Amino acid sequence: MRLLRSLMAAASALCLMAALIGAPARAASLIRDPDIEYSLGQLAAPLLKAAGLSPSRVKIMVINDSNLNAYVIDSDHIFIHSGLILRLDRAAQLQSVIAHEAAHIASGHLTRRRNNMANMRTAAGLGLALAAATAATTGNTKAASGIGLGVSSSAARLFMAHTRDEENAADNSGLRYMARAGVDAKGALEVLDLFRGQEALSTSRQDPYARTHPMSRDRYRRMEAAAAGLASKTPDGDTAEARYWFDRAKGKLSAFQRAPKWTMRRAKESVSPDITLMRQAIAHHRQTQTKEALATLDRAIVMRPNDPFLLELKGQFLIERRQFSAAVAAYESAARRAPNDPLILASLGRALLALDTKDATRKALTVLEKSRARDYSNANAMRELGMAYARLGNHGMASLTVAERHALGGNMKDAAVHAQRAEGLLPRGSGAWQRAQDVIFAAKAASKRR
Repeated sequence: MRLLRSLMAAASALCLMAALIGAPARAASLIRDPDIEYSLGQLAAPLLKAAGLSPSRVKIMVINDSNLNAYVIDSDHIFIHSGLILRLDRAAQLQSVIAHEAAHIASGHLTRRRNNMANMRTAAGLGLALAAATAATTGNTKAASGIGLGVSSSAARLFMAHTRDEENAADNSGLRYMARAGVDAKGALEVLDLFRGQEALSTSRQDPYARTHPMSRDRYRRMEAAAAGLASKTPDGDTAEARYWFDRAKGKLSAFQRAPKWTMRRAKESVSPDITLMRQAIAHHRQTQTKEALATLDRAIVMRPNDPFLLELKGQFLIERRQFSAAVAAYESAARRAPNDPLILASLGRALLALDTKDATRKALTVLEKSRARDYSNANAMRELGMAYARLGNHGMASLTVAERHALGGNMKDAAVHAQRAEGLLPRGSGAWQRAQDVIFAAKAASKRR
């Protein structure tokens, strides 16, 4: 897990995709952490399968935002605000949110949005979509208008909002998925309880979730009756496995986003001792207590020696204390246990680049290319990849990765400049040249909306 400078309290915070790009109008910032994403994936897998969706294709991604919200903008991602995860108390509540959003995907409720957006399976398309989502859910349309989308506040809300029929269908389907997956259906009702009374507030005072998922007393009563009908068919409470993964995701997120003293007070409430130790280690790290952080984390690693994410976290601690060789060793251990995890590979590439030798740069290029091939949505990996290409003299690919990094942040003007430079340096018709064309096309489409 990497750190974002602008959020560092004592030298530590979560690394957020796109926030490192100095764009005047940014897309939503994503928290990219392999441990959190894996934990959320474990919670989501049975629900996605119940919905007929592939858990390996649909990613659960965390938006760095304290507001309560969750949404889908394409068929490959479910976005959940960090504020909502931290607000929820148990696994079934979070799983109900995932089930509901999966229902919007499975039921084909995204056609209207896809018709209005670029292809979201490219860096540029995802950047544009996240910018529109930011405008819609926060009411701040500068994020969209700044890159040429030019949407009004009301148009943005309409872009994201579901119709009443869609909401009812997603409620019903989501509950069915929970029943099939063996998840406590009461979790869905408990989430709705968070938003009761929102319809009586002015739009500006409503939680974003209530703006994009219309609430009503009738909807609540329908859900209450449906959840009661499923009570005998679903477990009463969370399974031990679900409790573990929920606590791990929320515990790590809170350890980086809340004050270290708060974490130290609450860490022992964790459902497992390895999570307690992980949270305490992060708190020590954020207070620059390096020895204590590493010693505490090593105790967790002894409990789970094959856990790649604890080793990845150790690599983060070491690289942020400029112990680059030790960081490489920790990341390599993590990568041996999870050889296809793109975020772990990206971290290893970053550490290899920090060694600043020709041989290490070549190795970094290999692992960063592997990372990018598995995940095009990691702006930090693109930054490191561009650096590796530049050091090795491949200026066409360096320009392309810079262009895609800007596109992910919604900065289409700068993205176009670098993409045009890449276009002139890359072999015409090659895959990389086509990626440059994608960015140029998206930038032109955005500028026409001004």
